[in-house]
Amino acid sequence: MTVTVTSAALRVASRNYELYDTGDVAGVDEVFAADLVDHNPVPGVASAIEGMRYLIGQVRDGFTGTRHRILFQQELSGGWVVNHWQMTATHTGDAFGLAASGKPVRFNGTDIVRILDGKITEIYHVEELLQMTAQVNAV
Repeated sequence: MTVTVTSAALRVASRNYELYDTGDVAGVDEVFAADLVDHNPVPGVASAIEGMRYLIGQVRDGFTGTRHRILFQQELSGGWVVNHWQMTATHTGDAFGLAASGKPVRFNGTDIVRILDGKITEIYHVEELLQMTAQVNAV
């Protein structure tokens, strides 16, 4: 039997993906600091934390069977955590300007988050959106 020991920072970083998988927009306040700094912000949203609510809502409304799998996770000094992840789902609703296609998607992303006092205070995130778009638009 293998026992995995994770730190509080790793648990918070992983909880972020649970919000996407469950569509729990309300959980944003549990995971992210109110004064979150998003280094890759969603255009046109009022604040970084509102951007997280928007992204989770778009995934909730546009995809079913959403599952994030952490491919790599490493805790660094200063409260930083690096996550490389993969999302699988079926595109069943309108999301990110794309009409529902009914097609399965699988794409990766990388997040670098800083966790202080049990919440994500900073985030750098990159998603393979071109890969997702190509899968949704495939003929």
